[in-house]
Amino acid sequence: MPDRDDPAILPQHFAAVAGRNMAWITKNSATMQIEQRDEPYLDDALRQELEATVMPRYPTRRAAALPVLHAVQEKHGWITHQAITEVARFLDINVTEMLDTATFYEMFHFEPTGKYLIWVCQSISCELLGHDGLLDLVRDKLGIEPGQTTDDSRFTLLTAECLGSCDTAPCALINETLHENLTIENFEQLIDSLD
Repeated sequence: MPDRDDPAILPQHFAAVAGRNMAWITKNSATMQIEQRDEPYLDDALRQELEATVMPRYPTRRAAALPVLHAVQEKHGWITHQAITEVARFLDINVTEMLDTATFYEMFHFEPTGKYLIWVCQSISCELLGHDGLLDLVRDKLGIEPGQTTDDSRFTLLTAECLGSCDTAPCALINETLHENLTIENFEQLIDSLD
């Protein structure tokens, strides 16, 4: 059995989850090339910031996994194979466990995303009150499906199981801003207003 802490086996695991939420879809990792860059994703400045502001708030390094992943994604826009390995080493967690943690949550992205992340809620409340129309608007207007990014890298469309705003459904999240009580008309105006 291979060593689960060996970063050489990470491409196989990373390839298996690249389809996002579809564990039965795998890619041939034997031919997959994982890009490595010379400059680290978790550079000295980010490490120092995390050591000063995040690590003191947690009883163990492992407990800080999510905030550290968020910090890397916020700085770079997505989380790469190399970043997963760097975060695992920084937190003294084995690499495959770090990947398992990161891929469990919808909010982490393993491919580049657009400038604007449009999350359309698909909870039961939003479904009953018109989330399909919102999704169709984005599909037609931007020519993308959930999980895709426009060719100009401006927009990425995603669906969320629940955005926690059932009393103001349907709703969507654009980057960090929640938009409630949406209609096709006001949602289209909102998208048009983005620079």
